[in-house]
Amino acid sequence: MISKPDKNKTRQKRHRRVRGKISGTAERPRLNVFRSNTNIYAQVIDDVAGVTLASASSLNETGTKSEQAQKVGELVAKAATAKGITEVVFDRGGYLYHGRVQILAESARENGLKF
Repeated sequence: MISKPDKNKTRQKRHRRVRGKISGTAERPRLNVFRSNTNIYAQVIDDVAGVTLASASSLNETGTKSEQAQKVGELVAKAATAKGITEVVFDRGGYLYHGRVQILAESARENGLKF
């Protein structure tokens, strides 16, 4: 009997492949997205120093998952611009640029982040 491939393992494989090509610096940190079944998380990371500069999550947000993703994009963009960060490298975390990931990215762009 052939088993189906584990979706999370294939996503992690894609994520490792992409992370080999992109990296966040102090001038242009990485905006990382993690999406679970119930919540969505975003972090602005300086990979050179190994430091998270700003973060936001939907843990305290209400509404649909799409509304939560939009709010998280807005919150992470405001937190980053408050620290003087305007340009980032977008890391979709191995997820398709579609749905909640796309909504978060567009919301972050509307609120001042460039990528």
